[in-house]
Amino acid sequence: YTTLFRSSEMLQSFGASITIAIITTLISTVIGTMVGMSLARGNYPGKRIVDNLLFLPVIIPEITQGVSLLIFFNLIFNFLRGRGLDAAPGFGTIIIGHVVFTVSYVAIVVRARFADMNPRLEEAAADLGATSWTTFWRITFPLILPGVISGGLLAFTLSLDDFVVTFFLSGVGSTTLPVFVFGLLRTSVTPEINAISTIILVMSTLLIGIAMLLQGRDNIAKTA
Repeated sequence: YTTLFRSSEMLQSFGASITIAIITTLISTVIGTMVGMSLARGNYPGKRIVDNLLFLPVIIPEITQGVSLLIFFNLIFNFLRGRGLDAAPGFGTIIIGHVVFTVSYVAIVVRARFADMNPRLEEAAADLGATSWTTFWRITFPLILPGVISGGLLAFTLSLDDFVVTFFLSGVGSTTLPVFVFGLLRTSVTPEINAISTIILVMSTLLIGIAMLLQGRDNIAKTA
């Protein structure tokens, strides 16, 4: 019964990890693409500040991010509880925490894609009478799509494998697979841990490989 109970909990935590990773990927890909595009094409006050802030989640250690987010959410929860509202850490806090650091990776990848793109293609579309919206969907977006997909796959992998930030932001009923495996490792290394660790390793390797393959094919297409 203990083995069945652990297996059931492991499957639940795995499902929670997948769900959180998917939602995080969707949000961070949209926001990261917009941020990367604004930094590559925009010219506005505070652009240098945004550019510097973009690299903070990449540079700052995860333990610092986790503690900072925990303090931030505790202040918000105490404020809400003081006004009679029920608030507690859970899936929402984990998703927000994952989006905070995965957005930077998506934006960096998309921005690099913009740097390799020829801006004269967009200028030619404008000269032919295309609107900004039409130019984006017909010219810009298809050209940056490999970078967007690569950034999304990277965000999914980082969210799926994350432990430190998740450990600080998880609550009752929101245990992800890395946190669950860490709890099991305190007692012993079971065959279930070996199996699920192998699956996660293979999934992460495949996702990163697909992202690199997309970038490699795109570079070959540009030089051909």
